[in-house]
Amino acid sequence: MTASNNGTPKQVEVAVRCDGLTKTFGTGNAAVKALRGVDLEVRNGELLMLVGPSGCGKTTLISVIAGVLRRDGGDCTVFAQDYNRMSEDETTSFRGVNIGFVFQAFNLIPSLTTAENVATPLIINGMKPTAAVSQASKILVEVGFDDRMVRSFPQDLSGGQQQRVAIARSLVHQPRLIVCDEPTSALDGETGHKVMELMRRLGRAENRALVVVTHDSRIFEFADRIAEMEDGRITQVVDSPSKLKAMSNQVV
Repeated sequence: MTASNNGTPKQVEVAVRCDGLTKTFGTGNAAVKALRGVDLEVRNGELLMLVGPSGCGKTTLISVIAGVLRRDGGDCTVFAQDYNRMSEDETTSFRGVNIGFVFQAFNLIPSLTTAENVATPLIINGMKPTAAVSQASKILVEVGFDDRMVRSFPQDLSGGQQQRVAIARSLVHQPRLIVCDEPTSALDGETGHKVMELMRRLGRAENRALVVVTHDSRIFEFADRIAEMEDGRITQVVDSPSKLKAMSNQVV
C-alpha cells in the first residue's frame, strides 16, 4: 500500500500477476516441469529482480510473462490482459506496444547497423524509418555509444557492446513492461551501473515496470524487491532495505 495525494492509503497497481503458473517441456518420461505453481506479482513503477540457481525456471518464467511462451496451467495476466485469451496476432500486437525484452543471446540482425537494430520495434509499430533511426540513436547515446558506434554493425562490436544494443532496443519504444535476461552479464561494473540507473529511472515512470533475471550481485542495490526462485517456484520475495543490502554483499 502507498499513500495517495490526500494522505490516505491506496492500492498499489499490479502490472503482472501470476497465480499457480505451470509450464512443462516434453511429455511422458522426458517431461521437464520448468514452472511448478509460481505465485508472483510485479508492481507498476518497480524494478523486481529474479534470482536463483541455473535451471530453476527464471528464463521460462519471464518468457511466459513476456508472451514468448504459452503457459500450461494457472493464471498469468499482464496489465490485466491474458495471453491465453489472445490470438497469435493479438499477442504479437500487444507485445509490440507493451513489452520490451532483453534476450540473453542479444538476437541482433547482422545486416542492420546498430541504430537500425534498435529502431526495429519503432518501425514495426509504424514509425517512419528515418524518424525511428533518429530516436534509436538518441537512446544509444544514453547507454554510452558515440556516433561511430551507432553506425557500426553487430559483428564489429564486442559482446558487452552488443548487450547494450539489445538493452537500448528494449527501451526505445517506451514499453510499459521491460523484461531482461541477464542484462549486465557482459558489462563491466561501471557500464552495468549506468545501464541499471537508466533502466530503474524508466521503471519508476508511471505505468512502467521492470523484471530483471540476474546472477550479478553488483546490481542488487537497484532492486525495489528481489524474488528468489528454486525448482520452478518462488521461495521468497525480499523487500526490506536491510535484507536487500545483505543480498548485495553475496554471490548468487
